[in-house]
Amino acid sequence: MYKIDFTTPKTAYFIGIGGISMSAFAELLQSLGFTIKGSDRTKSKITKHLEDLGIEIVYEQSSKNITSDLDFVVYTAAISESNPEFKRAKELGIPMMGRASMIGQIMKNYTTAVAVAGTHGKTSTTSIASHIMLEADMDPTISVGGILPAIGGNLRIGRSKNFITEACEYTNSFLHFFPTIGIILNIEEDHLDFFKDLDDIRHSFRKFAELLPENGTLIINSDIKDYEDITEGLSCRVLTFSTEDANADFYADNISYDEFGRGSFTLVKSGEKTDRYQLEIVGRHNIANTLSCLALSSIFSIPPQTVQSALTKYKGTERRFEHKGEYNGATIIDDYAHHPTEIAATLASARHYPHNKLWVAFQPHTYTRTKEFLHEFAESLSAADHVILADIYAAREPDPGDISSKHIEELIKESGNSATYLGDFDSIEKYLEKNLTTGDLLITMGAGNIAEVGEALADH
Repeated sequence: MYKIDFTTPKTAYFIGIGGISMSAFAELLQSLGFTIKGSDRTKSKITKHLEDLGIEIVYEQSSKNITSDLDFVVYTAAISESNPEFKRAKELGIPMMGRASMIGQIMKNYTTAVAVAGTHGKTSTTSIASHIMLEADMDPTISVGGILPAIGGNLRIGRSKNFITEACEYTNSFLHFFPTIGIILNIEEDHLDFFKDLDDIRHSFRKFAELLPENGTLIINSDIKDYEDITEGLSCRVLTFSTEDANADFYADNISYDEFGRGSFTLVKSGEKTDRYQLEIVGRHNIANTLSCLALSSIFSIPPQTVQSALTKYKGTERRFEHKGEYNGATIIDDYAHHPTEIAATLASARHYPHNKLWVAFQPHTYTRTKEFLHEFAESLSAADHVILADIYAAREPDPGDISSKHIEELIKESGNSATYLGDFDSIEKYLEKNLTTGDLLITMGAGNIAEVGEALADH
């Protein structure tokens, strides 16, 4: 495999440079003196930012973009071998590496490398931990899978030897990493276009845990079923956290919520009640995420008052229960939830948020996920008073022709709940214009571009 020589910056080409992670590491390599070029299918705020930094981007993925003067090519998991740029790089014998391999090599440059893994909550947890590390003057380099206001984007380049990033399990990307501290938030079925089943997923998380060195630490949620299968026999230190298991090293006791659903809890550390923490973000799932960050803070001996100061400043990440505005007296929230468990967590949070009727405009993400979790989607969405369904966001997949959002609508209606399939965004927007009333709460939900609906309404 090609090894990046960080002492001799060269020229790298990124296929799919506009992705939230690819863009961050393109910028990071540029900061180290590398010449960066790349391609993407569409222009975006992210690509404009990169262009403003002087990075050359083309918006047509063509073989002519790949020239023999390139030193290496980086590509994402979404890029197939039939991609014209991928094929041309191979023909020319240019060294190539996946995004995960590149991140792994970058991680080796840091003394402390924190990798946040889990089926859900990676972006929120990385963001919370980043706030704490910043508040503690650790000057970290941060790569987060969303836009974090505190750093003005998805990347912060620090000057210390502290690094934190998300660690995605899809295509076993995280197995290319070199963490010194690992966090596992949860392990559930997802990405079944790659993994065979839950056992296959658990096997990958076990392999991730085994990456940690003897002097490293694994922080894991003991609410994960049979979590000991992941931790048994590891040479590193293991810290557990939980909102259910009072025997965990970090346990949230006396959980309560304010009038906007923002949680607070008393930390029980190794069986001893300690400080009480107040969050500015909603939901029980974010209490669990915060617990993992308190475990992380303990490794660095960060004082509780510093942690609380950071938690007070953290108001959330873009697309995570993000307030978008109002329309006709209704509040509009946007959320990235695209898995049944995430939907259930978001709607549980919404129950604590002031509202009369709860509306969800949901855009399923990928045909594979929709088909695999069809009944679970219908069940979790049924917690809303009214569900409006957009067409499936295909992402990397072709339409198989045997699954659509209409199937979710039918199942929700069969359970006696309200659902309306409308498909396109214009129809959804017009429907909501007619039906939203004062005191209602609308959540636009999904990993695609459904946020556009709420933004359009808020702009009225």
